[in-house]
Amino acid sequence: MALWRAYQRALAAHPWKVQVLTAGSLMGVGDIISQQLVERRGLQEHQRSRTLTMVLLGCGFVGPVVGGWYKVLDRFIPGTTKVDALKKMLLDQGGFAPCFLGCFLPLVGALNGLPAQDNWAKLQRDYPDALITNYYLWPAVQLANFYLIPLHYRLAVVQCVAVIWNSYLSWKAHRP
Repeated sequence: MALWRAYQRALAAHPWKVQVLTAGSLMGVGDIISQQLVERRGLQEHQRSRTLTMVLLGCGFVGPVVGGWYKVLDRFIPGTTKVDALKKMLLDQGGFAPCFLGCFLPLVGALNGLPAQDNWAKLQRDYPDALITNYYLWPAVQLANFYLIPLHYRLAVVQCVAVIWNSYLSWKAHRP
């Protein structure tokens, strides 16, 4: 509980910084889980640069983009009724999620040095499956998130659930 209270104090004092650092940290955790539990690389074969790339993506892309999206969404659809939450979830999953994945996957490819043609081919191969998998997890999470969670905690809640999602995305994005 002391850790949670410290997090709340830091979030109140520096909301944007804390949200971005939380996203980066949890993206890194997702990559570690991907490499160690899914891919079973072991510590000797762990690609530290890959984990660092995912942390930087979390801090420089995921945190700012998703955090900013939640602010825009809350301005566009104010309120926390069930109908408001449903509208937000539909916009999030119908508009934002497809665009976000369409940016995230090639960004990882580019940061990993994939040539443009290979990156495009990888995006065409991986995007449909990633989007379908997204729809298995995120609509229910986002509906609860938009209905039950105050705006300043939404990114943290999503990033906690996203540890599992990030493990999947890291595996998907780094698969040859």
